[in-house]
Amino acid sequence: RPPRAKLIAQAPYSGMTEDDEAIEHTLTQIAQAHLYSLPPGPRPAGGYRCQDWPKSSHIFTGRVRVVATGPKCTIRIEDKEKGTLFAMCPLSNDNLETSVEPVSDSSRYFVLRVADVTTGRHAFIGMGFVDRNEAFDFNVTLQDHIKHVRYEAEAAKR
Repeated sequence: RPPRAKLIAQAPYSGMTEDDEAIEHTLTQIAQAHLYSLPPGPRPAGGYRCQDWPKSSHIFTGRVRVVATGPKCTIRIEDKEKGTLFAMCPLSNDNLETSVEPVSDSSRYFVLRVADVTTGRHAFIGMGFVDRNEAFDFNVTLQDHIKHVRYEAEAAKR
């Protein structure tokens, strides 16, 4: 079997469709983010605050990759040495804040809805970036992806 890249390049001539072989695009990669377990209970009325997360709730430090496959986008938290997946957050193109919610007291922290796609189970975890610029890049990447998906959907209607 030829390498994947050659299959993609030959797709129009081999009768393959985009659905047969989807191309994965890394939209951004951030070298380091910290993950935190959140206090149990429902979402606080004023939104999440990273100030309320005890330092002892730190559970993982790894890299963040935002990956798009067509209109689907996922946020992947990976071990930065081995590249193994620690957690994955599927992005909702219809309502971003159901997947990723900024906290109310910092521009560097977010709450992610991570999911196990095989079982359908999900949990909420906190994620913080060391640098404000990394958090900004992360947020802009998500917004750009959603804009692109909406633009493609409108163009397809025409």
